[in-house]
Amino acid sequence: MTIASSFHSALSFVTNSMTDSSTESPQPDNTSTEKTASKGSLAVIFLTVFIDLLGFGLVLPLLPIYADQFTLDPSGLQLGLLMASFSVMQMIFAPFWGSLSDRIGRRPVLMIGLASSALFYALFGVATIFKSLPLLFITRIGAGIAGATIPTAQAYIADTTTPQNRARGMALIGLAFGMGFTFGPLLGLVAFLFGNEEPGPWPGFTAAALSLAALILAFFQLPESLHSQSKTAARKIFDWQGVRNASQGWSIPLLLIAIFVCVFSFANFETTLSLLIKGTEDIGEVPFQFSFQMVFLTYAFIGFTLALVQGGIVRPLSKHVPEVYLATGGAAVEIIGFGCVVFAIQYQSVTLLFVALIVIVSGFSAMQPSLNSLLSRRADPSKQGVVLGVGQSVNAFARILGSGLGIPMLKASLTIPYWVAAALMGLGAALVMLAVRSGSDFNEDAEAE
Repeated sequence: MTIASSFHSALSFVTNSMTDSSTESPQPDNTSTEKTASKGSLAVIFLTVFIDLLGFGLVLPLLPIYADQFTLDPSGLQLGLLMASFSVMQMIFAPFWGSLSDRIGRRPVLMIGLASSALFYALFGVATIFKSLPLLFITRIGAGIAGATIPTAQAYIADTTTPQNRARGMALIGLAFGMGFTFGPLLGLVAFLFGNEEPGPWPGFTAAALSLAALILAFFQLPESLHSQSKTAARKIFDWQGVRNASQGWSIPLLLIAIFVCVFSFANFETTLSLLIKGTEDIGEVPFQFSFQMVFLTYAFIGFTLALVQGGIVRPLSKHVPEVYLATGGAAVEIIGFGCVVFAIQYQSVTLLFVALIVIVSGFSAMQPSLNSLLSRRADPSKQGVVLGVGQSVNAFARILGSGLGIPMLKASLTIPYWVAAALMGLGAALVMLAVRSGSDFNEDAEAE
């Protein structure tokens, strides 16, 4: 099966899923048509995010390896900072883009982000030619600024879906992430053919071309969703006053802490994986000596698993299983997966490593959208954009620390990052349970009293 035919099948699945969503939850007569998402607009949002993440999924597996080849960094601090810089920019610029989208619309902000992605992915290719770590930092910072428009895509979904279909709408973005991570590394294999023994600059140039294609698609096909009743997007990095005004009790603050802990654990795993399976001189001997081609295939496997579980299991389950059980169950599954990584390292088992990847990604697929849905349901609908914006900033801050600390921990000991991730994921599951018991879905009548 070719990449093109695989993508066509996946897109058909997404289209059918959106059709199911609209037929299972018909809109009441008094709902504004502005609040009803057309299948076409959701499809364009999906494709826009997918193509942008396609470039990201193509570059991510190689970034730590490239950087480690460009410089001598025994402690891993420079590499950790490089990986964290992307999330730092997302944390800073997500509120800026959100506020700008409130004023000028979602469509132009998404297009600015795609144009910037195309520019900085092209610079990534140039950085690999000159083996320049400073230029690599510039490209990573720029890509983080461009990628901070993802919350604007979430705001687009919030603009065009009802609360009943919100979780399924948000899951489309998660599905786009998964498919981007599937096909991005597969395209990396194609780009690899243009190099000699290393991929060279072609993954960066290919990612730039894909982002440019997404920009063209958005220009011709993406309608504006912003209207007078749209929920505000993020305006501040941490709008704690807005969160307090939007919540009843401790439920939302506890959910935000749970999101931080759980995302930190996964970012720790995500950042260290390529170094764990490829190995470098600085990191010493590792039990897995994958080629560049195998690194690409491993990340494609992760993306395929994420898309399959997100679209084929989590979305149907979300209609029948409460979010709290999906979130805590996902956290428990991830704990098992991190334990499997430790055993795979100790026994030098590639088979056990891939089993661990399936388990970890499956748990994350159930946990992440469920936490976002819980956060949305607990918030005052009129302030939902503020709460989701803070949630995105907390997510980015967790990725900053997870990325910045993961590689130094890996260079100290191969198993430390995964023991830490398992322990923190257990704490995250406990926090989710505590958050659910500390409140309920937002109730306008209770607020009025």
